[in-house]
Amino acid sequence: MDESYFPENSKRKSSGVCYSHYLRVDIFYVVIDVQLQELNDRFDVVSSNLLLGMASLNPANSFANFDKGRIMTLEKYYPNEFDEVQIRDLSYQLDTFIVHMRAANPKFSNLQEISNLAKALVEANLVKTYSYVYLLVKLTLILPVATATVERAFSSMKQIKNEERNSMGEKYLNDY
Repeated sequence: MDESYFPENSKRKSSGVCYSHYLRVDIFYVVIDVQLQELNDRFDVVSSNLLLGMASLNPANSFANFDKGRIMTLEKYYPNEFDEVQIRDLSYQLDTFIVHMRAANPKFSNLQEISNLAKALVEANLVKTYSYVYLLVKLTLILPVATATVERAFSSMKQIKNEERNSMGEKYLNDY
């Protein structure tokens, strides 16, 4: 891998880079850039922020992905749930929440999923203490279900509309 790389069209002239550099920079990084661009094209800013905020609440590895800034962006997408005072309180709750979760209780250190976090908060009777954090956890758990339900409803409507269009005969159309 440390030998000089020779481009296909020139077997005698070295490009000045080794095979490992060529594979890493000219191939691997280009593939990563293409995949990243495809993901950016597929997900808009709102979807990306929601996914990053949800991932920041993940309790795996003692809340290794915890990012207060990303979690605080979640509240922007739920304006009916959070006013200015509640946003301020959420910020304070997040500060104490992460300290409490990482240090105080061993029950919270082994959690792997957000659903387990919700259960543990209820079992430890911390729902009222961290009411706004718990609300975000609930909203995070509801979002995928609500999205899938809406998608199923639209898919069903599309099937019904297509069946109706296909079943229309000449007589039916002429009557209109």
